[in-house]
Amino acid sequence: MTDPRTRTGRWRVRIPRPSLRDYLPGNPAGRLFALATLMSSFGTGLFLAGATVFFTTAAGLTHVQLGVGLGIAAFVGLVATVPLGALADRAGARTVLVGALLWRAICFAALAFVQGPVAFTVAASCQAVAQNATGPLTQALVGGIAGEGDRARMMAVVRTVRNVGFSLGALAATPLLLVDDIWVNRGVLIGNAVAFVVSALLMVRLRTPAPAGAATFRNPFTAFRAVGDWRYLALAGLNSVLTLHMTLLAVGLPLWVTGRDGAPEALVPALVFVNTVLAVLLQVPFAKGVTDPRAGVRALRRAGLALAGCAVVLAAPGDTAVSLTVVAALAACVLLTAGELWQAAGAWELSYTYAPDDRRNVYLSVFSLGFAVQDMAGPLLITGVVLAQGPAGWLGLAALFAAASLLPGVVVRRLERSQARGATAPATVSDT
Repeated sequence: MTDPRTRTGRWRVRIPRPSLRDYLPGNPAGRLFALATLMSSFGTGLFLAGATVFFTTAAGLTHVQLGVGLGIAAFVGLVATVPLGALADRAGARTVLVGALLWRAICFAALAFVQGPVAFTVAASCQAVAQNATGPLTQALVGGIAGEGDRARMMAVVRTVRNVGFSLGALAATPLLLVDDIWVNRGVLIGNAVAFVVSALLMVRLRTPAPAGAATFRNPFTAFRAVGDWRYLALAGLNSVLTLHMTLLAVGLPLWVTGRDGAPEALVPALVFVNTVLAVLLQVPFAKGVTDPRAGVRALRRAGLALAGCAVVLAAPGDTAVSLTVVAALAACVLLTAGELWQAAGAWELSYTYAPDDRRNVYLSVFSLGFAVQDMAGPLLITGVVLAQGPAGWLGLAALFAAASLLPGVVVRRLERSQARGATAPATVSDT
């Protein structure tokens, strides 16, 4: 692959200035998809705002039972992701996504009436089956709607809409949660289910390009064998390292702040607010220039370097003044957010570009498993290794991010050479 750097702008980072039009989908199908996304994310915001309190009060779950149930559900969803991707390659991403939205609506309605840990775990696991497949199905649909050169920007628009929907849903749920009435609290979950039904009905109207001839699988679980290109798997693994920004925001940064003498606890929600606002405002500008694989590699490189900078800042000694701690936390949050935005844009472009047409949903589903791996391993890495080792742990994490920023270019060059030689996996996979 040609080195994307130019002599005049070798080390300069240019973020295109957005216009209002950049924040809008470029065609009617994209606008319809964005509206459907807004509805489903609004429902999810309702759910996230009140679900934990509801399950530990009205549903009678202990904190341990809630955690175990969610852990089991997460594992079930992880196992189901790739088989559903294989089904989407056969039936079409839109068809499977509509089914997933309706299935999630049923599950959320059921969760409003569960009692006890067994019923909760079953309903939550059924919901997770469809939830984990939503991400790769969305990416596949957006790729077909947006077309070449506009995929990353369109995904950025969808992600921005989703964040706005989460916020609106959480705000709508707040006054309802102040009312100590079980049916009002159930209404929050049922409202989530209704939002998913509306989203599914909007998706039904979506017109998408005809899919390419799909690979065939006698058994959906044999789809795990369909992704035989180690280069694509390596790219997914490197992206999984960069997605540690999620655990950094949720676990690492809050524990770093609370571990500092005199640091105000109110700094933690303030950092989350800064991250959310920046993500809504800047995801589209960060993704606008990511229109081809070379730009995707640059985005991942910048993501790794920004996250490495974040880790270096967090390696600051623990006996610094409170004012310096606040400044360091804000600087780390800004660098983390920049890494998050570049990682998302680069991953969208590269994962879609190098997924074969006939197995695109399977490949994207496998790529998305990196997020689940990060969800499982990230908290242990941050709490058990990085924070336990203090400044040395943060510097080690910075080195890991720096390495992950350099390797995607090597992997992508190998992917391009492989495609040029026509060295692709068979289009038909069976379980025999």
